[in-house]
Amino acid sequence: MQYSPIITLMSDIAPQPVSAAPAYQPQPYPILEYDPSPDAIIDPHRMVQPIDIPQHCVLCFFQDVIEKLLAEQRLKHIADLHSEMGKHPVYEFEYNGQRVALLHPGIGAPMAAAFLEEIIAWGCRKFCACGGAGVLDRQISVGRLIIPATAVRDEGTSYHYLPPSREVDAAPEAVAAIQKVLSASGLSYIVTKTWTTDAFYRETPARIRQRRSEGCLTVEMEAAAFFAVARYRGVPFGQLLYGGDDISGSEWDSRRWDRRASVREKVFWLTTEACLSL
Repeated sequence: MQYSPIITLMSDIAPQPVSAAPAYQPQPYPILEYDPSPDAIIDPHRMVQPIDIPQHCVLCFFQDVIEKLLAEQRLKHIADLHSEMGKHPVYEFEYNGQRVALLHPGIGAPMAAAFLEEIIAWGCRKFCACGGAGVLDRQISVGRLIIPATAVRDEGTSYHYLPPSREVDAAPEAVAAIQKVLSASGLSYIVTKTWTTDAFYRETPARIRQRRSEGCLTVEMEAAAFFAVARYRGVPFGQLLYGGDDISGSEWDSRRWDRRASVREKVFWLTTEACLSL
């Protein structure tokens, strides 16, 4: 596939330090009631025992890619996460002689954050995720490689991990690792801000205009939560997306984004390389 040669870079992608937060205080709006206490009644590090699992982990939103790897017998089933939907398998595979853990993180910030918590408790320490994202600019073609350096926190999960703020940053070392892999492969990419939302049926024209004015080029449902959990737990986390459906016009255009099998597979392997370089 062909990519535009233009590379857009953010001038400042370093994460902002989390200042000391005051003790829990009720607020007019519950979403703003951040509690800095490390004590939680259900704590993954008390509930989940460490297992023999690779240090590096790829969270892959492409179920079709995972199924292909299974059909090719390239995956070893090592454990299961659990929810009311049933079992969520976690796999291991080898790439360039190194072990890598692999799982589908589910859809939406709460499940993705919970699964990330549990695999951190199991023993994974370095993370990259791959997925697709809606675009807020129709000039971003389907398949365009996109690295979210910052996420607008328009979801709920991240507010339980960090004090209230408008944005949260990806780990700069993870962003740099993904950039290095893409550049070494001769691929152009965009480094940008993404809009993380819980409600894709409420992406209204006014909200889209606002997010574009803030510098967002993509919209998805998990990045802000991933970045917040990772920062809270002290692990590096980066994400590689590709341009998917278009919500920049007066009508939604799916652009058949989820049927780009070759793009999705390529994004997965690029993400794996970046993860292993952390």
